Amino acid sequence: MMVVQGLERLIMKFRVIVTIGLAAMLSACGINSVPTAEENAKAKWADVQAAYQRRANLIPNLQATVKGAAASEKSILTDVIEARSKATAIQVTGADLTDPAKVQQFQAAQSQLNGSLSRLLANVEAYPELKSQANFSTFMSQIEGTENRINIAVVDYNKAVQDYNTRIRTFPDAVGAKIFYGSKPLVPFQATTPGAENAPTVDFGNSN
Repeated sequence: MMVVQGLERLIMKFRVIVTIGLAAMLSACGINSVPTAEENAKAKWADVQAAYQRRANLIPNLQATVKGAAASEKSILTDVIEARSKATAIQVTGADLTDPAKVQQFQAAQSQLNGSLSRLLANVEAYPELKSQANFSTFMSQIEGTENRINIAVVDYNKAVQDYNTRIRTFPDAVGAKIFYGSKPLVPFQATTPGAENAPTVDFGNSN
């Protein structure tokens, strides 16, 4: 009887050791770290979208301010409004972040809006009466703050993507990523196309 009880205790201890060992092995294989890194990247992407949405929300105020004071810039203002409409129509969810085409589509739309907005703001520099308006000054301050938020959000997202992509490609996390989750790399984000942030030189013929 005592021998049987001893064997049972030994078996129980063995099971506990095996369970602990398996848990440690699974943990080392990215069972927890891979989804944690993925969710972190998705949360950072939500911050990117929120920052861009904040910029889009500011544009109607700009439209109302510029429309009367700089009527000659109507075509550029129209470009801004149309670009805003396209940019806000494209949404990329966390599930889409493995699809380069969808991320690039969002990126292209935001870059187009950035270019149109930069051109408009460069042109209205020729209107002192507009620059002196409190509403326009407030908008410029808000848009500057928003652009900073966008840059920070994009940097944070790309860092999170780099961490996640590294995890799913390197041992031992790559084991769990492939076997348990079928993980795919997330797509990093480029805030603007090269040169899009540079407003063109505008000559109104006022130098004479």
